[in-house]
Amino acid sequence: MKKLLIYLSIILVVTVILPAIIVKTVKLVSLDDKTGTRNMEVEEKSEEEFIENKFDGYIKVYDTRTQEVVKIPLEDYVKGVVAAEMPGEFHIEALKAQAVASRTYALYRSEKFKEGHPDHPTAPLCTGVHCQAFLSLGELEEIHSKKWVDKYWPKIEEAVNSTKGEVIYYDGEIIEPLYHSTSGGMTEDSINVFASDIPYLKSVTSPDEEGAPKFKEIFTFSVAEFISKIRGKYPGVNVNKDNLPDKIKLIEKSNSGRVKKIFIDGQVVEGRDIRELFGLNSTNFKILYNPRTGIVDIETIGYGHGVGMSQWGANGMGKKGSSYKEIIEHYYTGVEVKKYK
Repeated sequence: MKKLLIYLSIILVVTVILPAIIVKTVKLVSLDDKTGTRNMEVEEKSEEEFIENKFDGYIKVYDTRTQEVVKIPLEDYVKGVVAAEMPGEFHIEALKAQAVASRTYALYRSEKFKEGHPDHPTAPLCTGVHCQAFLSLGELEEIHSKKWVDKYWPKIEEAVNSTKGEVIYYDGEIIEPLYHSTSGGMTEDSINVFASDIPYLKSVTSPDEEGAPKFKEIFTFSVAEFISKIRGKYPGVNVNKDNLPDKIKLIEKSNSGRVKKIFIDGQVVEGRDIRELFGLNSTNFKILYNPRTGIVDIETIGYGHGVGMSQWGANGMGKKGSSYKEIIEHYYTGVEVKKYK
């Protein structure tokens, strides 16, 4: 009987008294309490998302040669881009500016096209000129020589390593740092090329480019070849060798000297369309016709779209004592260079 009473007492403590004590001493928090458990769940989820989205030091690149997607350490990728996009002979400060611009471009694209670029849906970047040209050490040796690699690769590594993690910001956001080979003395406003008015891509002077191989170039066509190309693109125009000077007229140039619009037999044509039609170096061109010889010369100044940093201009600035940050701040209006977070 005594054992039975002890047994019943234990059951009473376990099933009634102990739970009552627990209820009184432990504060339960409702899931609807904004400062309680629900908030902790949100914080944990945000932390998980943060970890997932945190940059791991690698970028995804679509290799146009192998048609495969590869993950490359960002800094190694930047070295391959600098080597492919800018002559190794250039001043070290110009190479540093290119390194920062190339790194910024890679991160900008990686953030904008997380799921892949429309032209290569499996990755935000590619190894071709559609994005930024990229060459591996092996490819550089094959294209140039082992002697070239031995001479210039350490310089390229120095340019990238000394600017490690640095990118370009405008108003707290990573920019799209467009660049080109040679501006011809003045860069172009983005609105005149891409119909988008970007505040950090404004026209600026770009002196000391005269040493660029394509600073000035002349494209020569027979008058028959020239007219054939025009008629092929614009079949309705009445243009022949006798009326050519009267049928093609300049309408508008940009402040940088580039052709925006011309008349061809009364039809308005964009300067960039003429550049594409004749394979010209830039839209800074003039058309010269000599009826006696039957020759049409198109003289161009500069090479590339002209927006953002001129690589030959950057080299000129470096030679004259400008630092890579001064080069960047000259070509990209109102920006700052700082470490990527």
